[in-house]
This record gives sequence, C-alpha cells and structure tokens, in this order.
Amino acid sequence: MSIIDIDKQYIANTYARFPLQLVKGKGSLVYDENGKEYIDLGTGIAVNGFGVADEGWKQAVIQQLDKIQHTSNLYYSEPCALLAQELCQRTGMKKVFFSNSGAEANECAIKAARQYGRENKGKEYYTIITLKNSFHGRTITTLSATGQDVFHDYFTPMTEGFVYAAANDIDEVKTLSKTNKCCAVMIELVQGEGGVTALDKEYVSALAQFVREEDMLLIVDEVQTGNGRTGALYAYMDYCISPDVVTTAKGLGGGLPIGATMLGQRVENLFLPGMNGSTFGGNPIACAGALDILRRIDEKLLEEVREKSDYIFSQLSGAKGVKSVSGKGLMIGIECEKDAGAVIAECMKRGVLVIKAKHKVRLLPALNIPMELLEKSIKTLKEVIEE
Repeated sequence: MSIIDIDKQYIANTYARFPLQLVKGKGSLVYDENGKEYIDLGTGIAVNGFGVADEGWKQAVIQQLDKIQHTSNLYYSEPCALLAQELCQRTGMKKVFFSNSGAEANECAIKAARQYGRENKGKEYYTIITLKNSFHGRTITTLSATGQDVFHDYFTPMTEGFVYAAANDIDEVKTLSKTNKCCAVMIELVQGEGGVTALDKEYVSALAQFVREEDMLLIVDEVQTGNGRTGALYAYMDYCISPDVVTTAKGLGGGLPIGATMLGQRVENLFLPGMNGSTFGGNPIACAGALDILRRIDEKLLEEVREKSDYIFSQLSGAKGVKSVSGKGLMIGIECEKDAGAVIAECMKRGVLVIKAKHKVRLLPALNIPMELLEKSIKTLKEVIEE
C-alpha cells in the first residue's frame, strides 16, 4: 500500500488532502516521493516562517534535545523563561502563558476575558464580541468564537457567550455591547480563513478606544498574522493600538507546536496557580526553536517582507484573470475569475504550491524566500490565472 492508501485507511477522514506526499525540503523548496521539486508558497499554513529545515532553528532544537526534552511546568525551564522574556520585551506585554496551538492560546485569552469581566464588572459579564468571517480555532469554545455559520453546523450545542459584528462596523459593536453583557472584543487584524481581508485602520482605532471606555478587553488573535507575517513583528503594531491580550502560534514555533497568550498590564496578574495549565505548554524543545525564530525577526527581515509583499501586489493587481488582491505583508488572498481550486491544482502540476481561503487563492510564503524563487513562482501563478 502507498502512504496515501495507508493514510486513507487509518487516519480519521477530517482532511481533504491534496494528492501529494511531501517527504523533504530545504528553504522554500520541497520534494515529493518521486523527487519532483515544488516552490512552497504555503509554508504549512504560515508555520515554516524560515522555510523547511532552517539551519538556525534546527541547531537550536538539536542542542536542546541533547539537554532535556520535557520538564513539565512543575519546574523552571530556561528556554521557556527566555522566550517569555523575549516576547514581552519585544511587545511591551507583561506575562505569557504557553500552550500547544493557536486554539489553546485563544482559549486562554477567552478565560482571561471572562475572569476580567467577573472581577471588574460582575459574573454575568462573560460575553465576547467577535467578527463575522473570523476564525479562532477548532475547540468547541473557539469554534463558538468563530464568526462563520459553517463552523457551527456540528458538535452542537456551541459554547454560549459569543456575539458577532460585521467587520469594520463600529456601530454594530456598540449596539451589541448595549444589548449584551460584554467583557471583551476579539479580532483578527487580517482575517485569514475568512478570506485574507485586512481591517480598516480607522475602525480598529475606534474599536480600541471604545472597548477602553466600556471597560472591556481588546484581544488580538495573531495566530496567523504574527511573527513577521504581515511585515511587522505583530500586525497590531501597524495599527498603533495596545491590545490587552495578544495570542500567537503557527510561525512562532518554526515547525514545532506552540501557542502563546501574551497578557498586558490590565490582566497580567489575573491568573493564579491552578487556574490554567498545559502539560506540554512551554516545552523546552519548542521554546528553544521559537526563541531562535523570534530573535531573527528583525527590522531588516521585516523590510524584506514588505518589499516582497509590494512585488506580489504589483504583479497581480490588475493582472488578467485577477479580480482583486487582498491581505497584508506575505499573507495574501487572490480572487480569480477562475475557480480557486482549479488554479491551485494547475499550479501544483507546474511545481508551485499555493493554498485556499474561501474562494481565494492564498499565498503564505516563507518570510525569507529568495527573490528569484518568488519571481519564478509568481510568474507561474500569473500564467495559470491568465490562461
């Protein structure tokens, strides 16, 4: 039996996989079992920020493997502490809770918001406003927080305590806050799974001011937008706001599972021993790799991300067969006249891997993708779209 046949027989049928087995890679190039080469513009859905088998990340992980692979949170761990320090010093946040995924990071943020509401407004203040077309994870509660009806068709009943406002509509947020007892607003600054659409800066500024006036928390979900993906270390930095809670995952780990919930001054001491926990949260190996990744996301790299983003937008905006180009940095959605699935399939045949967000083709290349590979892959993508 082939690996694909074994997968289909023994793995739960939860993924509509592409008919492709990836076996190795280096940087932005990956290879299938037959040795065919592909330029990877998906990076494991924004996880491999420095590409495949990155040397710095790999050596950091190997060095930690030779020390200790797991300690549990009953003991102190140097990689965990240093990563938290780096995150706080780079963002101005005060404390970090580590977990294993973006969904868990968002669960922690939801817990923080509910506890803040309970302590500061009353136990009935537990409702969180999220945005329509948002995506916050696949646990029952983060699915409930997700503002897309399609994700609410299974596993009912959903967790109560979430209401949804249209993106960029501050009046709807204000109306929902009057008709519900709210403790927080939770947003993605670029809605990834919802279609790679960036929020308007004026709206975000008004929202930040409103939640502060109403003594609510502002939670920014940077699971996909964070760690250099949008051309800033974290996307909120481009919006000139100071969130109370920031969540991140994906690109932070460089390929190993990690989630981080960063807590600002208003909530830094909210959690007490026993109120939250994670067996693998803060794992030394994952943290060692993440620390290497984070330390290398400097202004020089971020400027390169912005330049590459400008190149992609300039090449695709107004091109034949392209209806629109959206997103920010190297998180880009392309609305084509053709079906996105057909574009993705043909690109794969020609050695370029792109993925999908709703009806759009989605690009999430490595932050350090060489310009010659980016140019080659965008040329191929354009040809497929135009044909």
